[in-house]
Amino acid sequence: MVLPLFKLGTLALRTLSKPIANRLKKQAGFHPKFRGFIISIAQGNHRFTTTLQRRIYNRAENVEIRPLNEEKAVQVASDLIGEMFIFLVAGALVIFEVQRNAKSEAKKEEKRKQELESLKQRDEALSKEVEELKLKIIELDKLAKGRGITGLFNFGFQQGTEKSANAA
Repeated sequence: MVLPLFKLGTLALRTLSKPIANRLKKQAGFHPKFRGFIISIAQGNHRFTTTLQRRIYNRAENVEIRPLNEEKAVQVASDLIGEMFIFLVAGALVIFEVQRNAKSEAKKEEKRKQELESLKQRDEALSKEVEELKLKIIELDKLAKGRGITGLFNFGFQQGTEKSANAA
């Protein structure tokens, strides 16, 4: 019961993270200091991806890379922020799920260890009981050999008469 509700909760959180990411995208360009910061991030990302693409496709690498205009940079950076937010939420959910599964497995392993220990203790107790029974059988065998075959069949009767003779 808990597992389906948990899965439903993670799905809802992922679904809710998308509108939050969109809101972050919209709000990203309004604050002047933050706007300058995200523009510099967008320009750096633009230079990195353009240089990487030029190297992959063997194009001229020493040509100057034109910077993005301010609005395009804000749009690219806000998209990047939104995607990073969604990725971080999904990553956090995956990490949480892995930790939850690890705890569950640890509990199962502890239960298995306890069961194994219980079985070992039971095995030791049964082994001890078997040894005691073997000793009793040896004693009975000695008594039977000492009295002969008839002593074995009259064992209970003779023991009862010995007790009554000792009492008198």
